[in-house]
Amino acid sequence: MAHDQRVGGLSFVTMNEAPAPTGASSTETTVDDTATAFLRARSPEQREVRRRTILAAAETLLETHPVGDISLRELARTAELSKTNVTRYFATREAVFFALLNERFAAWIDELTASGVGAGRYDAVAKHVGESLAAQSTLCKLWASLGNELERNIPADAIVAFKTEHTRNQVALATWVVQRLPTLDEDAAREWVQMLILLVAGLWPFAHPSPALAETLVRPEHASLRVDFPKRLSRALTVSLLGIVAARTT
Repeated sequence: MAHDQRVGGLSFVTMNEAPAPTGASSTETTVDDTATAFLRARSPEQREVRRRTILAAAETLLETHPVGDISLRELARTAELSKTNVTRYFATREAVFFALLNERFAAWIDELTASGVGAGRYDAVAKHVGESLAAQSTLCKLWASLGNELERNIPADAIVAFKTEHTRNQVALATWVVQRLPTLDEDAAREWVQMLILLVAGLWPFAHPSPALAETLVRPEHASLRVDFPKRLSRALTVSLLGIVAARTT
Protein backbone atom coordinates (compact mmCIF):
# COMPACT_ATOMS: atom_id res chain seq x y z
CA MET A 1 0.00 0.00 0.00
CA ALA A 2 1.24 3.52 -0.83
CA HIS A 3 1.36 6.38 1.68
CA ASP A 4 1.57 9.97 0.40
CA GLN A 5 3.53 12.54 2.38
CA ARG A 6 4.71 16.05 1.51
CA VAL A 7 8.19 17.24 2.42
CA GLY A 8 9.44 20.66 1.34
CA GLY A 9 7.06 20.86 -1.63
CA LEU A 10 7.90 17.37 -2.89
CA SER A 11 5.38 14.56 -3.00
CA PHE A 12 7.00 11.66 -1.17
CA VAL A 13 5.48 8.26 -1.73
CA THR A 14 6.42 5.25 0.34
CA MET A 15 5.25 1.79 -0.56
CA ASN A 16 5.13 -1.36 1.51
CA GLU A 17 7.89 -3.41 -0.04
CA ALA A 18 6.78 -6.71 -1.49
CA PRO A 19 9.11 -9.73 -1.44
CA ALA A 20 11.44 -9.77 -4.42
CA PRO A 21 10.47 -12.27 -7.14
CA THR A 22 12.57 -15.40 -7.30
CA GLY A 23 15.76 -14.68 -9.20
CA ALA A 24 15.39 -10.90 -9.02
CA SER A 25 17.93 -8.80 -7.17
CA SER A 26 16.72 -6.62 -4.32
CA THR A 27 18.47 -3.64 -5.91
CA GLU A 28 16.63 -3.97 -9.22
CA THR A 29 13.28 -4.45 -7.49
CA THR A 30 13.77 -1.39 -5.28
CA VAL A 31 14.88 0.99 -8.00
CA ASP A 32 12.89 -0.10 -11.03
CA ASP A 33 9.74 -1.76 -9.77
CA THR A 34 8.51 -0.73 -6.32
CA ALA A 35 10.40 2.59 -5.99
CA THR A 36 10.35 2.53 -2.19
CA ALA A 37 11.54 6.13 -1.90
CA PHE A 38 9.91 7.89 -4.84
CA LEU A 39 10.02 11.68 -4.98
CA ARG A 40 8.00 13.57 -7.56
CA ALA A 41 9.32 17.05 -8.31
CA ARG A 42 6.49 19.53 -8.77
CA SER A 43 7.98 23.02 -9.07
CA PRO A 44 10.13 24.08 -12.09
CA GLU A 45 13.14 24.33 -9.78
CA GLN A 46 12.62 20.81 -8.46
CA ARG A 47 12.17 19.46 -11.97
CA GLU A 48 15.42 21.08 -13.04
CA VAL A 49 17.21 19.49 -10.09
CA ARG A 50 15.82 16.11 -11.12
CA ARG A 51 16.82 16.67 -14.75
CA ARG A 52 20.36 17.57 -13.73
CA THR A 53 20.55 14.48 -11.53
CA ILE A 54 19.80 12.32 -14.57
CA LEU A 55 22.39 14.11 -16.73
CA ALA A 56 24.99 13.78 -13.96
CA ALA A 57 24.28 10.05 -13.79
CA ALA A 58 24.83 9.76 -17.54
CA GLU A 59 28.14 11.60 -17.33
CA THR A 60 29.27 9.41 -14.43
CA LEU A 61 28.49 6.24 -16.37
CA LEU A 62 30.34 7.54 -19.43
CA GLU A 63 33.54 7.67 -17.38
CA THR A 64 33.68 3.88 -17.26
CA HIS A 65 31.26 2.59 -19.92
CA PRO A 66 30.90 3.01 -23.68
CA VAL A 67 27.68 4.69 -24.77
CA GLY A 68 26.32 1.46 -26.21
CA ASP A 69 26.52 -0.31 -22.84
CA ILE A 70 24.44 2.25 -20.96
CA SER A 71 20.72 1.44 -20.85
CA LEU A 72 17.86 3.56 -19.60
CA ARG A 73 17.54 1.14 -16.69
CA GLU A 74 21.20 1.68 -15.77
CA LEU A 75 20.77 5.45 -15.99
CA ALA A 76 17.81 5.22 -13.62
CA ARG A 77 19.71 3.01 -11.21
CA THR A 78 22.70 5.37 -11.10
CA ALA A 79 20.43 8.40 -10.61
CA GLU A 80 18.60 6.47 -7.84
CA LEU A 81 15.29 6.94 -9.60
CA SER A 82 12.71 4.64 -11.09
CA LYS A 83 12.91 4.07 -14.83
CA THR A 84 9.40 5.50 -15.17
CA ASN A 85 10.50 8.66 -13.40
CA VAL A 86 13.43 9.11 -15.80
CA THR A 87 11.10 8.86 -18.80
CA ARG A 88 9.10 11.80 -17.48
CA TYR A 89 12.13 13.91 -18.38
CA PHE A 90 13.70 11.96 -21.26
CA ALA A 91 11.70 9.58 -23.43
CA THR A 92 14.74 7.46 -24.38
CA ARG A 93 18.34 7.01 -23.32
CA GLU A 94 19.35 8.71 -26.56
CA ALA A 95 17.45 11.82 -25.49
CA VAL A 96 19.50 11.87 -22.27
CA PHE A 97 22.74 11.76 -24.22
CA PHE A 98 21.56 14.39 -26.71
CA ALA A 99 20.84 16.78 -23.86
CA LEU A 100 24.17 16.02 -22.22
CA LEU A 101 26.05 16.50 -25.50
CA ASN A 102 24.58 19.93 -26.13
CA GLU A 103 25.16 20.95 -22.53
CA ARG A 104 28.82 19.93 -22.63
CA PHE A 105 29.23 21.58 -26.05
CA ALA A 106 27.91 24.90 -24.73
CA ALA A 107 30.04 24.64 -21.58
CA TRP A 108 33.16 24.02 -23.67
CA ILE A 109 32.43 27.11 -25.79
CA ASP A 110 32.16 29.11 -22.57
CA GLU A 111 35.58 27.80 -21.53
CA LEU A 112 37.08 28.80 -24.86
CA THR A 113 35.56 32.26 -24.58
CA ALA A 114 37.13 32.72 -21.15
CA SER A 115 40.51 31.30 -22.18
CA GLY A 116 41.84 34.51 -23.72
CA VAL A 117 43.72 32.82 -26.57
CA GLY A 118 45.42 35.34 -28.84
CA ALA A 119 43.96 36.34 -32.19
CA GLY A 120 45.36 36.35 -35.70
CA ARG A 121 47.30 33.09 -36.14
CA TYR A 122 45.48 30.16 -37.71
CA ASP A 123 47.86 27.52 -36.38
CA ALA A 124 47.79 28.89 -32.82
CA VAL A 125 43.99 29.00 -32.70
CA ALA A 126 43.67 25.50 -34.19
CA LYS A 127 46.20 24.08 -31.71
CA HIS A 128 44.45 25.75 -28.78
CA VAL A 129 41.06 24.40 -29.86
CA GLY A 130 42.48 20.90 -30.31
CA GLU A 131 44.20 20.81 -26.93
CA SER A 132 41.15 22.22 -25.17
CA LEU A 133 38.77 19.81 -26.89
CA ALA A 134 40.94 16.80 -26.11
CA ALA A 135 40.21 17.39 -22.42
CA GLN A 136 36.43 17.21 -23.05
CA SER A 137 36.07 13.44 -22.86
CA THR A 138 32.29 13.39 -22.45
CA LEU A 139 31.75 15.63 -25.46
CA CYS A 140 34.19 13.64 -27.59
CA LYS A 141 32.63 10.29 -26.65
CA LEU A 142 29.16 11.51 -27.53
CA TRP A 143 30.23 13.01 -30.87
CA ALA A 144 31.91 9.70 -31.69
CA SER A 145 28.60 7.90 -31.01
CA LEU A 146 26.28 10.25 -32.89
CA GLY A 147 26.09 8.95 -36.44
CA ASN A 148 26.41 5.22 -35.82
CA GLU A 149 24.29 4.90 -32.69
CA LEU A 150 22.52 7.79 -30.98
CA GLU A 151 20.72 9.16 -34.03
CA ARG A 152 19.23 5.76 -34.94
CA ASN A 153 16.62 5.37 -32.20
CA ILE A 154 15.00 8.72 -31.66
CA PRO A 155 11.63 10.21 -32.71
CA ALA A 156 11.68 12.83 -35.45
CA ASP A 157 10.60 15.67 -33.16
CA ALA A 158 13.38 14.83 -30.70
CA ILE A 159 16.06 14.77 -33.38
CA VAL A 160 14.83 18.13 -34.72
CA ALA A 161 15.08 19.64 -31.23
CA PHE A 162 18.57 18.22 -30.76
CA LYS A 163 19.81 19.37 -34.17
CA THR A 164 18.38 22.85 -33.64
CA GLU A 165 20.30 23.32 -30.40
CA HIS A 166 23.39 21.60 -31.78
CA THR A 167 23.40 23.95 -34.77
CA ARG A 168 23.04 26.91 -32.42
CA ASN A 169 26.14 25.74 -30.58
CA GLN A 170 28.03 25.33 -33.84
CA VAL A 171 27.18 28.90 -34.82
CA ALA A 172 28.37 30.13 -31.41
CA LEU A 173 31.69 28.31 -31.85
CA ALA A 174 32.10 29.66 -35.39
CA THR A 175 31.48 33.17 -34.07
CA TRP A 176 34.22 32.68 -31.49
CA VAL A 177 36.59 31.46 -34.23
CA VAL A 178 35.91 34.54 -36.38
CA GLN A 179 36.57 36.77 -33.39
CA ARG A 180 40.01 35.16 -33.05
CA LEU A 181 40.64 35.06 -36.81
CA PRO A 182 39.13 38.25 -38.27
CA THR A 183 40.30 37.41 -41.79
CA LEU A 184 38.16 34.25 -41.75
CA ASP A 185 34.57 34.67 -42.91
CA GLU A 186 31.60 33.15 -41.10
CA ASP A 187 30.93 30.46 -43.72
CA ALA A 188 34.52 29.25 -43.59
CA ALA A 189 34.42 29.16 -39.79
CA ARG A 190 31.22 27.11 -39.80
CA GLU A 191 32.71 24.70 -42.32
CA TRP A 192 35.70 24.24 -40.03
CA VAL A 193 33.47 23.66 -36.99
CA GLN A 194 31.61 20.93 -38.88
CA MET A 195 34.96 19.43 -39.89
CA LEU A 196 36.04 19.53 -36.25
CA ILE A 197 33.09 17.38 -35.20
CA LEU A 198 33.80 14.85 -37.95
CA LEU A 199 37.47 14.68 -36.98
CA VAL A 200 36.63 14.02 -33.34
CA ALA A 201 34.09 11.35 -34.30
CA GLY A 202 36.68 9.61 -36.46
CA LEU A 203 39.76 9.91 -34.25
CA TRP A 204 38.26 9.19 -30.83
CA PRO A 205 37.56 5.45 -31.36
CA PHE A 206 41.04 4.85 -32.77
CA ALA A 207 42.63 6.68 -29.83
CA HIS A 208 40.64 4.60 -27.34
CA PRO A 209 40.87 1.00 -28.60
CA SER A 210 39.50 -2.12 -26.96
CA PRO A 211 41.72 -3.79 -24.31
CA ALA A 212 42.76 -6.53 -26.75
CA LEU A 213 43.74 -4.03 -29.43
CA ALA A 214 45.53 -1.85 -26.88
CA GLU A 215 47.72 -4.82 -25.94
CA THR A 216 48.58 -5.33 -29.59
CA LEU A 217 49.48 -1.67 -30.10
CA VAL A 218 52.02 -1.86 -27.28
CA ARG A 219 54.29 -3.90 -29.55
CA PRO A 220 57.09 -1.86 -31.16
CA GLU A 221 56.17 -3.01 -34.68
CA HIS A 222 52.71 -1.47 -34.25
CA ALA A 223 53.84 1.81 -32.71
CA SER A 224 52.89 3.78 -35.82
CA LEU A 225 49.26 2.68 -35.40
CA ARG A 226 48.85 4.29 -31.99
CA VAL A 227 46.77 7.47 -32.00
CA ASP A 228 47.78 10.27 -29.64
CA PHE A 229 44.41 12.01 -29.56
CA PRO A 230 45.43 15.54 -28.45
CA LYS A 231 48.41 15.65 -30.80
CA ARG A 232 46.62 14.10 -33.80
CA LEU A 233 43.50 16.22 -33.32
CA SER A 234 45.46 19.47 -33.07
CA ARG A 235 47.39 18.55 -36.20
CA ALA A 236 44.24 17.60 -38.13
CA LEU A 237 42.47 20.80 -37.08
CA THR A 238 45.42 22.92 -38.18
CA VAL A 239 45.66 21.21 -41.56
CA SER A 240 41.90 21.40 -42.16
CA LEU A 241 41.71 25.08 -41.20
CA LEU A 242 44.64 26.03 -43.44
CA GLY A 243 43.13 23.92 -46.22
CA ILE A 244 39.76 25.67 -45.98
CA VAL A 245 41.48 29.06 -46.08
CA ALA A 246 43.60 28.07 -49.08
CA ALA A 247 40.60 26.67 -50.97
CA ARG A 248 38.68 29.91 -50.51
CA THR A 249 41.53 32.12 -51.73
CA THR A 250 42.25 30.27 -54.98
